[in-house]
Amino acid sequence: LDNGKNTGKHACLSADHRRTAGRYDRQDLQLLQKNGNLERCEDYMETREIALLAVNALEDKKAEDIRIIDISNISTIADYFIIADGSNKSQIQAMTDNVSEALGRAGVTVRQIEGYQNANWILMDFQDIIIHIFDRENRLFYDLERIWRDGVLIEKEALQ
Repeated sequence: LDNGKNTGKHACLSADHRRTAGRYDRQDLQLLQKNGNLERCEDYMETREIALLAVNALEDKKAEDIRIIDISNISTIADYFIIADGSNKSQIQAMTDNVSEALGRAGVTVRQIEGYQNANWILMDFQDIIIHIFDRENRLFYDLERIWRDGVLIEKEALQ
């Protein structure tokens, strides 16, 4: 583990080494904090807690067929993919806005959002969580669940 500072509610390492606290267990974080290498680490949110907030925000806007795939053991790009779909452009954009607002209130900032204008596939990058919001046609066409089938499909309850 390297030295760093809290850069946000969910981050416990410097911007040069951005990683959410969910990558480390509580014992590691407490040791780093004890040694003075972390600030306010008791405020961190684990990756699973962030994912749960995102799923709840999607549900609030009536997202359909929400899937959570744990890819932490097969990829370094993220810990979770969250995939959902909506029935029209307005709903898909509302889902995106709601996730962004809910996670923003929790101190989690989005790195990038792609596809918002067209709203047939919106990708939201929250570092260790990637959220894909599709219209039904594009979800069937791209079939991310098949592509990432080596990941572990988990239920929302596993995040709690």
